[in-house]
Amino acid sequence: MIQWPKTLVRDIARRKAVVFIGAGISRNSTNKDGLRPPTWEAFLLEALEQLPDGQEEIKRFINEKDYLTACEIIYNRMGRTAFNDFAIQKFQRPGFESHEIHESIFKLDSRIVATPNVDKIYETYANSVSKGTIAVKNYHDADLANKIRSEDFVIIKVHGTTESPDGMIFTRKQYAEARYKHASFYQIMSALVLTHTFIFLGCGFSDPDIRLILEEYTFKHPGCRPHFFVTAMDNINHDFKATIEENLSLNVLTYSSENNHRELVLSLANLVLLVEEEKNDIAKNLVW
Repeated sequence: MIQWPKTLVRDIARRKAVVFIGAGISRNSTNKDGLRPPTWEAFLLEALEQLPDGQEEIKRFINEKDYLTACEIIYNRMGRTAFNDFAIQKFQRPGFESHEIHESIFKLDSRIVATPNVDKIYETYANSVSKGTIAVKNYHDADLANKIRSEDFVIIKVHGTTESPDGMIFTRKQYAEARYKHASFYQIMSALVLTHTFIFLGCGFSDPDIRLILEEYTFKHPGCRPHFFVTAMDNINHDFKATIEENLSLNVLTYSSENNHRELVLSLANLVLLVEEEKNDIAKNLVW
């Protein structure tokens, strides 16, 4: 089981945390046929099959984990309409159902949840349970800052959603355009990184936006408290862990990936209990 740091439990209980959920969380979901949402690599390999030729060159980029370049080439060859429809086919139309891990994340009661996932699994579950009281905002929405400043609960779609496919961020060009055209969004994220504690769940280390924001935080504000990154222990070795922690101001928490990452599911359920206990202590001692 993950040993959750007291500082993290306290920040979540005080709603001074942002829960950031990646594709690894969505992978727990299945549809009625047992199908799971694809990983980024699997998505690209399946998209590659739609191309008549030139597949070996793109496979080389995929094998080298250069997913942005591979996706850029695939997107250009398929064309905008075909690529967007393919993404909807893979992430939305299968009808993925929520998993108990989504329930635990919801029960953490974080006012702000952010996700780069273009699927709608978590927000569908959260708004069903909350009776539609949670605002879902994309990175390009003009009123995002107002929602962050309000008392409302917010889910931030960092890379857009299949609901508005032209706003999805998949390729290297789309990343660059978003940083230029929607610079205010990245200012908001930088502000949240400075004022809130982030806990990254089901994420990889390769997202260029997240690395950029965390690197800026690390070197602009040396000595600040770290954020928390939860990953399977077989995803990271000792040396890489030390590098990540130093350059991205992250406290990396690991768990066993056996039995379909069951330890993570159980650990998050335990975190919910720890947060509830901390809230009770805060209320009892009036130390808000």
